[in-house]
Amino acid sequence: MAKKTFPTRRKILTGMAAVGAASALPDVTRFAQAGSHSAPIKIGFQVHRTGIGAAYGRWYERTTMAATKVINDAGGINGRPVEIVAEDDGTDPKRGAEVLEKFANQHGCDIAYGTLFSHVVIGSAPRAAELKMPYFVVSEGHHVASGMLNRYTLQPGITDVKSQVQAMAPFVASNLGKKVTMIFPDFAFGHNHRDFFSDAIEAQGGEVVAKLAIPPTETSFTKYFPQIPRETEVIYHVMVGPSVLTFVKEMGEFFGPSAPQIFGFIDSLEAVDFATPGLEFLEGTHFWEGMPRYAQADQTDYDKFYRAQVGVDENGASVDDPKDVSTYAHMFGCWETLFTIKDGMEAAGYMGPQDRTKLIEAVEAITDMPESNEHPQGAKLFNGKTHQVFGPQYISKVEGGKLVVQHTTSLEDGFYPDEVDYTTQSF
Repeated sequence: MAKKTFPTRRKILTGMAAVGAASALPDVTRFAQAGSHSAPIKIGFQVHRTGIGAAYGRWYERTTMAATKVINDAGGINGRPVEIVAEDDGTDPKRGAEVLEKFANQHGCDIAYGTLFSHVVIGSAPRAAELKMPYFVVSEGHHVASGMLNRYTLQPGITDVKSQVQAMAPFVASNLGKKVTMIFPDFAFGHNHRDFFSDAIEAQGGEVVAKLAIPPTETSFTKYFPQIPRETEVIYHVMVGPSVLTFVKEMGEFFGPSAPQIFGFIDSLEAVDFATPGLEFLEGTHFWEGMPRYAQADQTDYDKFYRAQVGVDENGASVDDPKDVSTYAHMFGCWETLFTIKDGMEAAGYMGPQDRTKLIEAVEAITDMPESNEHPQGAKLFNGKTHQVFGPQYISKVEGGKLVVQHTTSLEDGFYPDEVDYTTQSF
């Protein structure tokens, strides 16, 4: 069957009502005119409500419900409402696979969506293929584009670590230093950083002088800092989980005013208020951000729209509670992935599970994703062969306790040669 052609220009959604307390069940009455095909499209949301990914899961869920409301207020997908069926995977690979089972056999979901932590994706993706259920992940790991997964697994809403660090490395080498000590979590996501940043900084004439792998269950980090070589010019940190605030505070206590240059991935402080006592030493340090937490001086109307729908203020916190800081650098991936699913389903004329392969083929045919209300993080390019999207990266500096963007990378900065062609694999 020939692929559906896919429009590269997307209509911009405007004038939508602000998100209130969104329900997982849409108001189906507005879709009654759609006839026999007005049954909801069920999207199984594999969400980290508990475990080390809980802070992300809570905001992934809030973003998902906001995007779903916008989609349903605009008429749904193919005239049908979208229903989100959420299941907690505990940020656990075994439970992740079990959740996919429930989506397919208990809930009757059309697709699965939403996973962040790489070890859960890797543990779940084989089951998605066995169930022949499209699995849209919002993860960042290179496991999709590396070819280790399968044709049913796609990552169209957020860039991967390999692309991110390749785009970052020239800035680090040119502005901060070339002798780098890396501190990263000891699982697949951290290993991606270790491997790809090592290659990227060497390509800039630098070197990684030490690699400190931290167990994901670690709660105190002071014992690791003496292992940082004296020759270190830059500390590169990318930590995740509930102990990140402890990590950053202890790093500040250890180094005091004599710290090397510090370049962090915002993962180390996602959902953490920069005004928290003990974080003052971060002033002047740099961070990667997937999407800038603080509204910038040149804020786009798309970012304004997105913040309003999700309920996030100009500081990246909940409009209801300024101390409830969002995972702004990552959660846009949920928003953008849902709109990509919508576009794919409409291009495929998706009516039900019998059209799953048509949906995958339609998404594989997507290329250009213009910056818009649907893609507020920035313009992107989707590679249908590798099932991976490419987009801009942001390097910000802590100034006056806020993150101010210093540099935005181009799409081309993050390109790398294809490592797989999923379109040649049979369903």
